Amino acid sequence: MAANDTVLLRSLELRLLRCSLPSDYPSPPPSPSQSLTQFAPAFPHLHSLLDDAVSLIESGHYLQALASSPASKTLFSSLQLDSSESAHRFYSETLPECVSSFLNVNGIEDSVELGYKALLVMAVGVSALLAFTQCNITGPVANIPLIPLVELSIHKDDIGGDVSTEWEAWAHKELMYVGSELSAKFSNLQYLIFGKTLLTRMKDVLFQGDFSTIDGVRSITWWLARAFFLHQKLLNERSSTIYDMLQVLTHESLLYMGTLEKIKDYWCANEDCSTILGMLHLEVGILELYYGRVDTSKLHFESAASISNYNLVVSGALGFRTQHQVEPKAQLRLVARTNGGDTVTPVSHESSSTDNSPLHTNSETYEASDVMMTPRFVANGGQSKSVEQASELKAVHQALVLAQCLSIEKNARKDELQTWEMAPYIEAIDSQSSSPFILQCLCNILRVRWESSRGRTKQRALMMMDNLVESIHNHSPGVAQRLYYCFGVNMPSIPALRKEYGDLLVSCGLTGEAIKIYENLELWDNLIFCYQLMDKKAAAVELIKKRLSEKPSDPRLWCSLGDVTNDDASYEKALEVSARRSARAFRSLARSAYNRGEYEKSKLLWESAMSLNSMHPDGWFAFGAAALKSRDVDKALDAFTRAVQLDPENGEAWNNIACLHMVKKRNKEAFIAFKEALKLKRNSWQMWENYGQVAADIGNFGQVMEAVQKVMDISQKKRFDSELLERVMVEIEKRVDSNADLASSEVDSAGSRETEHLIELIGQILKQIVQGGGSAETWGLYARWHKLKGDLTMCSEALLKQVRSYQGSDLWKDKDKFVKFAHASLELCKVYQELALRGTSRRELFAAEMHLKSTIKQAVNFSDTEELRSLVACLEDVQAAIKAVSLPGA
Repeated sequence: MAANDTVLLRSLELRLLRCSLPSDYPSPPPSPSQSLTQFAPAFPHLHSLLDDAVSLIESGHYLQALASSPASKTLFSSLQLDSSESAHRFYSETLPECVSSFLNVNGIEDSVELGYKALLVMAVGVSALLAFTQCNITGPVANIPLIPLVELSIHKDDIGGDVSTEWEAWAHKELMYVGSELSAKFSNLQYLIFGKTLLTRMKDVLFQGDFSTIDGVRSITWWLARAFFLHQKLLNERSSTIYDMLQVLTHESLLYMGTLEKIKDYWCANEDCSTILGMLHLEVGILELYYGRVDTSKLHFESAASISNYNLVVSGALGFRTQHQVEPKAQLRLVARTNGGDTVTPVSHESSSTDNSPLHTNSETYEASDVMMTPRFVANGGQSKSVEQASELKAVHQALVLAQCLSIEKNARKDELQTWEMAPYIEAIDSQSSSPFILQCLCNILRVRWESSRGRTKQRALMMMDNLVESIHNHSPGVAQRLYYCFGVNMPSIPALRKEYGDLLVSCGLTGEAIKIYENLELWDNLIFCYQLMDKKAAAVELIKKRLSEKPSDPRLWCSLGDVTNDDASYEKALEVSARRSARAFRSLARSAYNRGEYEKSKLLWESAMSLNSMHPDGWFAFGAAALKSRDVDKALDAFTRAVQLDPENGEAWNNIACLHMVKKRNKEAFIAFKEALKLKRNSWQMWENYGQVAADIGNFGQVMEAVQKVMDISQKKRFDSELLERVMVEIEKRVDSNADLASSEVDSAGSRETEHLIELIGQILKQIVQGGGSAETWGLYARWHKLKGDLTMCSEALLKQVRSYQGSDLWKDKDKFVKFAHASLELCKVYQELALRGTSRRELFAAEMHLKSTIKQAVNFSDTEELRSLVACLEDVQAAIKAVSLPGA
């Protein structure tokens, strides 16, 4: 390719990319006459078509660039479209064939011409995506034709209103092919499909190999990633199919544009390359965060911060938060630091903005609460009453602030503390004198979510949300300005914003107003909830049936009807009209089968549901429960594992994984799973008890002691596992005996310290148990502990209480209980003998003799047992010891 054409094509591609991320140091684009004078293109006609199309996109005239520009007419000149054409055939065959015919890869030998044509296809595809974005994300909402190419004069007369509606209904169903339903009612869905089709077909035709050699289209994977993420944001659930595609596209984007050197080599060293690379990492981080990949998203956000040479940290300072506050209090604020570590001025301060944008908080909204929008920080640590001024952030830095704020919202526990951790990031944006429209809009949404949870600011939150919804229809700022940084933040769609407004109205008690919003957005589940609040369930059923008469092929309506009537036939109908592609219908049928006790059927239904959309952690958990009930341990284990992969904070799933590993005798895996489960469910004594058993199986007796102590704390000393304590005591005694047999130089000092620590821990636990009464087993363990400590007197007292615990009317009739009693009696008498040997008193020996005589006399029913013979032998030893002590000179 000629060098001049390389520069021209890359310049046009950069202008297209700059429509969504303007440079912080913009330079005016050269006029067509200047371009032709400086660089003479090899194909002036194609260059002129491209320049016109890009200029229309830059000015926000997306529909004109798509349907009526000379570029689109040239691209679609061979396209035949009439009223008999079906939407499926058009988007799956006719349109892709038109793109292939236009590019004519095999018939074009000059890569220059191919580059121009490829970029032209990309520009038209991008214009379709941006038109869809305007209608459903950024606004202002425009009334544009349902079919993208209907404005082409050669086809306009062939398309009627019924056909347009039919094609839009097809697009609605087509976007649900990934197994998830659309979250609400969206407009102009064909524009998204149209843009994806053009970009995907161009990539498939041209780039079977390495496409880095073709100039003007290197950013194609970046635009395709944006298109697929737009598709994801329409769905009410995360889609595994879309996520897999996004992983491929973002990997390719980072491969070809992942470093500053690659961007500078491709475009120009004079360009603001750091903004481009920073926004690429930011967008990839937003994608990962949306799918719950918090750690991966954090790495991309850190890369974006590093590239922009701007790190943001939360600090503290004295300030005023309310209008009537007298003394300054400690407040959180955001502080910017360069990569060198130097502190820059704070980015949170009292807003002094005079911005006249529609999103700027007016005085009426501001005065709705005495809590200030941003705190006033005092300078010099509170010694001065002056307000500390803050630095202005570039737009890319503001986008990074919002991304980190969303990361806190995703990662932190959902409580009041979470919102206060997000507060300094929100206030940092509000304190800026100017912000791009979309960034300020998202900031206001985050503020509404925060302030709606507090009584003092709830009214202001409602007013701010009302202003946000109204701004959708305002014509200021313009279309092009609204697009800036739209893909660099996770901006909710317009229907999602309106739904959030409806939810806020419900929380404020304005259910009637919320019903109008839900009905307009076709949010049937929310509508049913509102009618149930108003005790009008029958009205909800009637409304859904009425809409079904108008849209009998809408699976969402059939599922909603099934939810409100508890009728499986409705879910079956939803599967029928969706060609068995409704994951929600499968899930509902699976739950119904589980509740009826049909676990095998429920397992199969869950399997079908998860094959349609595997990004559903609750579904995997329910699948695992059904598999467990149907005795399919392997599938249950796999399902619970998938559940924690998607939601690592699902403590019940971790517990089930651990229990299944216990069943399979995989103690190490069970131990790891229990540790994860207990991080999330610290107050489950059953979980701690199982954890202790597994810890003992792998020989981690320190963790056994922690588990036993936790069980006692949770149960208020009422529950303990004597058998587990017995295992620990046996291990301690084994270690003590082993160390006693070794020379002092051979004893492992670390092992010895661990044994001493275990002795102390089990002693503390046994003391707590016996103080509450204890059982015969625990008194026996307590006696053995005292023996380890060398206190035979306390050992004898504990053994005596163990013996008395066994005594009762049923002792002489129950052989098992007698055996235990006999062993305890033998231990007691042996300790008595040891005490007698240490002193001159015979009191312990007489006590042993009296106890043994009494036991032998009453144990007539057990005369043939080994235990009774042992007691008799012990009595003889005790009597011999008494005689020995009684002899003169003894």
